[in-house]
Amino acid sequence: MTVEQHFFVQFQDGEGISAGKPVSIPAGSTPQQLEALVNQFLGHDTEIVTSLEQDILSSKNISKEGILSVVYQPQAVFRVKAVSRCTSTLAGHEDAILCVSFSPDGRRLATGSGDKTVRLWDLSTETPWKLGSVHTGWVLCLSWSPDGKLLASGSMDNTVCVWDAKTGGLVCRLAGHRQWITSLSWEPLHLSAPSVLLASSSKDGTVKVWDVFRKTCTMTLSQHTDAVTCVKWGGDGTIYSASRDRTIRMWHSDGRLKGQLLGHAHWINTLALSTDHVLRTGAFDHNGEISSPSDVQYSAKLRYDAAVGTQGERLISGSDDFTLFLWNPSISNKPVARLTGHQALVNHVSFSPDGRYLASASFDKSVKLWNGVTGQFLSSLRGHVGRAYQVAWSADSRLLMSSSQDSTLKVWDVRTRTLKQDLPGHADEVYAVDWSPIGDRGASGGKDKLLKLWRQ
Repeated sequence: MTVEQHFFVQFQDGEGISAGKPVSIPAGSTPQQLEALVNQFLGHDTEIVTSLEQDILSSKNISKEGILSVVYQPQAVFRVKAVSRCTSTLAGHEDAILCVSFSPDGRRLATGSGDKTVRLWDLSTETPWKLGSVHTGWVLCLSWSPDGKLLASGSMDNTVCVWDAKTGGLVCRLAGHRQWITSLSWEPLHLSAPSVLLASSSKDGTVKVWDVFRKTCTMTLSQHTDAVTCVKWGGDGTIYSASRDRTIRMWHSDGRLKGQLLGHAHWINTLALSTDHVLRTGAFDHNGEISSPSDVQYSAKLRYDAAVGTQGERLISGSDDFTLFLWNPSISNKPVARLTGHQALVNHVSFSPDGRYLASASFDKSVKLWNGVTGQFLSSLRGHVGRAYQVAWSADSRLLMSSSQDSTLKVWDVRTRTLKQDLPGHADEVYAVDWSPIGDRGASGGKDKLLKLWRQ
């Protein structure tokens, strides 16, 4: 008669806090069985993030008392369906679509194109709304204000335009940069409501902060020695700027230099914050609703505080040197981890909405998945046969969509690290992709000049 082998496990959350006492389980238990067990303790859905088989074989995470620490994390209380088909192909742009962005409440969509126009699309009727031909160069970037009332566009004509999202009218055209605009970022809603201040980065090596109501530049941040490729306005008020001079500079909201993050050996192409999703959506929840409409700043602050937790706001940077660096700037100017493995430049990085995962898109044709807290490598998502350009997360952090030079989009299951849906349909390179912050709708645009909407 064989005796079934058991061992003890101690369930812990991501911050090392134990859930109950150690329990004895059979040696052949699967992560799914352990999830069912810990869910009984906690009363809500969780996901096991420990590699059980490897830990048992290598005695990793096993204490002197023979207890295996099993780490779990809460799952989103809602579930987003994977997009699986193209429901609409919307024509209208006369050149390649270079940027696509859903509004914070997920009810509208904006696109910017090489035809020098910005278009706002009504998703209920799926009809275009041309916002005018004010720009005289390609529209390279878009950014919605976190209250959803304004839309900013940056162009190769060196200007930023701000549009009224309700009427489509031009609020202001901001001129002052000497070269084209590379990135836009609004001041977080929990720091100031309504949205007034907008930061723009430029190939001219500067970041400018604009008061869009007064239509003036309030300050110019100009210590970079090469083009600024990306700007992010953090939830604590810090402005982060990444540059081809291989540095990330941190600025106080009054324009004083706060410090710099060093480590990359080549141009820095992209930045992402662990709080990007909650900063983007402001006071809007996953249903596109506001819990306290009378005080949107308070609602936004509650959502931001919940997203930051005790781990602080983290930053990820991707570079032409094939690497990523994970930072926790509120604690140290030294990187938390250097993430290696890509074989070509890193074009885009993004944190999952819950901040627990990182995804990176590279010209080596792969998308890589990383632990968003430690930087640990998790998986290479392979399937594209051309450069991977961008990634976009579903609001529940369970799914990831990527766009590529190979004319396809792919939807990945983060839990199983496998391809869930292959989405052909575009006739050429897909430059831009976004996933609605309130559900199961995706959007993509590229060289074929077409906007495609994807749903379950």
